[in-house]
Amino acid sequence: MSCNCRLGSLNTDRAGTGAEVTRNGVLCSPEHRVKASIRAATMLPTVALVDPALTLSLSPAATASTGLDAFTQCLEPFISCLANPLTDAIAKEGLRHGARSLLQAVQHGDDLNAREGMALCSLFGGLSLANAKLGAVHGFAGVLGGWCPGAPHGAICAVLLPYVIAVNAKALKDRASDSPLLSRYDEFAQIITQRVDATCEDGVKWIQDLCQQLDVPKLSTYGLKEEDLAVVVEKAAKSSSMKGNSLLLTVEELTAILRAAL
Repeated sequence: MSCNCRLGSLNTDRAGTGAEVTRNGVLCSPEHRVKASIRAATMLPTVALVDPALTLSLSPAATASTGLDAFTQCLEPFISCLANPLTDAIAKEGLRHGARSLLQAVQHGDDLNAREGMALCSLFGGLSLANAKLGAVHGFAGVLGGWCPGAPHGAICAVLLPYVIAVNAKALKDRASDSPLLSRYDEFAQIITQRVDATCEDGVKWIQDLCQQLDVPKLSTYGLKEEDLAVVVEKAAKSSSMKGNSLLLTVEELTAILRAAL
């Protein structure tokens, strides 16, 4: 028996990007304030090995940031306009693992069960985003990662996430009330809160409470200013991730999201 493995991948010492199961990579140029994604079929591994034990030494701050990225990468594909039954099943399971494991992994880094939950959340997020794209959170995060060098990607995603969800849900109600995606905004909340009567608003509050517990800072902490918003919005609107958002957001809606996270 032979194995023609073009490339093998191993998760690093953190659970976040899910890159071990995607064809995606990232290049950063701090001097140009640019962060760009690169993609190639030859970057997609034949084999991916995921070992939660490799993350046991990860610091609480890094666990929080990478974990919030993993969580976001399960949620955005679930509410993506390109979601499909296969990614739905994977993304929802990732949300379950992330919701019950993230805080525990941050507060008790030696809990292997929590580390395994976050490793699965990251893995499932990678598989989901590779097949259903992401949304406005990552549309902004890619631009802000270059605009604010040194800002943790997961923290950027986390501070944006509740505002993106709220604006998306309102825009769907106002402009596409018959969209099947609208019900998913309640469904995700029911998954992460484990309450069958939870609504989108409950989900937003749950995420905000989690961000508060994890001391997620506002974007101004990383140097973003009011006068930067127009340029960031213009760049983010052109990003690949925006193509997966539930619907096309207006410049005013995108600006409101950034201002709320400032």
